[in-house]
Amino acid sequence: MKKIIAALSGALMIIPFVSGLRASALNFPLKSQINSESAIVVNLDSDVIIHEKNADAQQMPGALVNIMTAVVCLESCGDLNQEVTIDDTLYPDLYTYEYPDDLRFADIYGGDVLTISDLLHAMMLTSSVEASTNLVKAVCGNDTNAFVEKMNAKAKEIGLTSTNFTNATGLYDTNQYTTARDMAKLTEYALSVPLFEGIATTGEYNPTVPNLQTHPNHQEWIWKNSNIMMDAESEYFYSGAKGIKTANLTAAGRNIITMGSRDGNNYLVVLLKAPINGPDDELKFYHIEDAISVFDWAFNHFSYQVILAETVEVGELPVTLAEGNDYVLARPKEEVSLLWYDEVDTSLIKKDDITWDYESVQAPVNKGQRLGEVSLKYSGEELGKVELIAVSNVKRSVSKYNLYAAGRFKESKWFKNAFIISGILCAIYIIICVYSYICYKRRERTPKSVYAVPKMKNSKKKKSADSRKNSQ
Repeated sequence: MKKIIAALSGALMIIPFVSGLRASALNFPLKSQINSESAIVVNLDSDVIIHEKNADAQQMPGALVNIMTAVVCLESCGDLNQEVTIDDTLYPDLYTYEYPDDLRFADIYGGDVLTISDLLHAMMLTSSVEASTNLVKAVCGNDTNAFVEKMNAKAKEIGLTSTNFTNATGLYDTNQYTTARDMAKLTEYALSVPLFEGIATTGEYNPTVPNLQTHPNHQEWIWKNSNIMMDAESEYFYSGAKGIKTANLTAAGRNIITMGSRDGNNYLVVLLKAPINGPDDELKFYHIEDAISVFDWAFNHFSYQVILAETVEVGELPVTLAEGNDYVLARPKEEVSLLWYDEVDTSLIKKDDITWDYESVQAPVNKGQRLGEVSLKYSGEELGKVELIAVSNVKRSVSKYNLYAAGRFKESKWFKNAFIISGILCAIYIIICVYSYICYKRRERTPKSVYAVPKMKNSKKKKSADSRKNSQ
């Protein structure tokens, strides 16, 4: 929860309108060379990678796989206080392991009773193979393959594209591999899992369940974090260093994933494949030296700097039908600050790649109206986009608008509707006229009854006259 709050606060403080800042573009050079073959440095507050070295090169994780083992256990076990009886029949295969110097034990014996939480602490702090093997049994019984399947399924879910797990202990296996980038993703995910951060950053731990038969002096049964940067009595002590996991493989070197916090800034450092021995074949903690060097570099040379002030006018957009100026100036919606390296001038960030929302905007334009966005780029890589808004109001010219409206009348929906209605009315009028004409012609062809009756009368008169004439 603390990490989530810190990350959200940092994101809000840094770049309210900049997105996509987790990019390789922020790959600044370290002040001094490191011995680790692969590395990645992430600012946890803003989720920004500030340095990477061979971050996608395939490496062997060693006991760093315990991070995934812990994630699977934490997400599978509902009760971390569940007690587990240690099964030492799981150990014989460890004794035949070809690189015995890789094995780490926490004095956990067969028959001891420990909680899931106890075993997680033993595994994360000391890389205890007793703890990891018994945790696998607690989750999946004797089916270790099922547990490994859970690990790989979770890896796919998180987006670890270059990682493959073959065991939960981290012991040497040529088919078990990862990258610094994937380990950074995994660790950030793990830090979001409840209880993980507290376990992984504990300095020392005394098991909660006494096992007096095998450990008569229970208070002396202490597991210390293998990250000696946390040990105030060590020459490698580093104020602000926290956990998270160390790993050593005879065949692949030393690895470390650790966090550092100072002055409200939080960093995650992943270092893979540092040499185990020095030039005279003496044991060396190059991974610890590298971590200290990287933390010093990050804490001393990075700060939040204003990249784009709120008052800066970054471009202008044409305005049509305007009263006065035929353009409007654009500025960032809010001031943009970014975590930046003090030895790189912010002027090198390109701020002129503007994408306007329109080719031109029609007046009126309101102050604060969105006009487009500008891309921030460094060394050709996009850091993010910033919204641009109008600096001031732009009024509409009444005369220009009237001329514009008149010219556009033929294209308006009102003109089209009027034309259609007029056509319909004309058609109706024509139909009525034609119908009236037809009716008129029909009435004209019908004979009038006034002519028929007289004809009948004349005929009778003629017949009567003829009769009288014949009678005479």
